[in-house]
Amino acid sequence: MLPVDIRRGSPTYGKWEGYELTAENGHQLYVPVGFAHGFVTLEADSEIVYKSTDYYAPETEGAVRWDSCDIEWPLSGDPILSNKDQEAPSLADFDSPFVYGQNS
Repeated sequence: MLPVDIRRGSPTYGKWEGYELTAENGHQLYVPVGFAHGFVTLEADSEIVYKSTDYYAPETEGAVRWDSCDIEWPLSGDPILSNKDQEAPSLADFDSPFVYGQNS
């Protein structure tokens, strides 16, 4: 799981941290407001489970192109991307609704 700071004006804007979440280590990760998140599965038949603070509202979703944040993805080939991820803008072109210190 890779959260990326997308809060405009943040001193850590565009920075990311990577965490490996496995069935064996049992870790979970809280991703706060103002952070995008992405993931890559490293094993076949992986399951991703989300817990959120509100109801799912697809009209509020955004996306940032997976290869625009200098993330060191642990890939062994080309990624399989959703249509949304294929069409996402780069981080440089993303108009973030989040502002550091205001709504985060």
